[in-house]
Amino acid sequence: MKKLKHEAELFKAAVEAGVEYGEKRKAVIFEATDSQADKALYIYRLLVHDKLISPMPEEQVSQKSVRHRLALWHASQLPENDPLLK
Repeated sequence: MKKLKHEAELFKAAVEAGVEYGEKRKAVIFEATDSQADKALYIYRLLVHDKLISPMPEEQVSQKSVRHRLALWHASQLPENDPLLK
């Protein structure tokens, strides 16, 4: 698993985009008290369910791998000249 240059920022943006996606789709309503780890796992599973990202084998699903997969997903949504991709 190759670490992205701005993975932390991409992950943070991915969670924000994922929360917006899930709420717009009316699949979930996140509470202010929900942890970022819970949000990330839910968003990952929602994106897999909607076939927007490919699933990992269940034994490979960890906080680190979910963070990385969400960062990759968000990076693929950004325009080529975005500063987070440089």
